[in-house]
Amino acid sequence: MAMVDARITADDYFDAAAGVREPTQLIDGVIVPSQPKWRHQDTTFKIARRLQEWVEGPGFGLAGIPIDVIIDRYNVFAPDVWWLADPSRIDPDEYFRGVPDLAVEVRSPSTWQPDVGAKRQRYEQHGLPELWLVDTTGRVVTALRRSGPSAPGFDVEQKYSADEALTSPLLPGFALPLAEVLAG
Repeated sequence: MAMVDARITADDYFDAAAGVREPTQLIDGVIVPSQPKWRHQDTTFKIARRLQEWVEGPGFGLAGIPIDVIIDRYNVFAPDVWWLADPSRIDPDEYFRGVPDLAVEVRSPSTWQPDVGAKRQRYEQHGLPELWLVDTTGRVVTALRRSGPSAPGFDVEQKYSADEALTSPLLPGFALPLAEVLAG
C-alpha cells in the first residue's frame, strides 16, 4: 500500500481558509485552529503596544499583531506579535514570505504545544533571529536568540521572570516590564 502525504501546502491552505472566520495556522502541513482566551489577547496587546511605542519613538522598523507569514511550503504562521527591522521587506498588498526579525508567541491552550515545538523548530530552521515564548501560566518569558547573524540556530536562551524587564540586542533601548505583561 502506498503512503499518501496528508499534508497540505501553503497555497492549498489559503484556498481552504478563504471565507473561514476562525483564525488558523498551517503547521507542518496541518491546519491548526487558534482559539485564544482573554489572557492571551490582553498579553498580546500589551506587548504589541509597547513594541509599537518603541518603534514610533526612539526605535525603528515595523511591528504588528498576527499576520499570515509564509515560512515555507507547509508552514504559514501567525506570530502573536512580530517586528521587522527593515519595513521594505513587507509588501502591504501581499502575504509576507520568510521570517520576521522577532516573533512573539503567547501561550494559548490551542497553540502552545506547537509554539514551543514545531513552530519553534521551523522558526529556527528558517533563520529567525529572535523568538519570545511568553508563558502566562508559568509567568515567565523565554527569549531564544542567535548570538550572531551566522549562528546556525538559537544558541542563546534567557528566561525572564515577572519581576524583570525583557530587553533585546535587536531593540536598542527597548525594555518590556514583565510585571505588567504577566499580571495575573
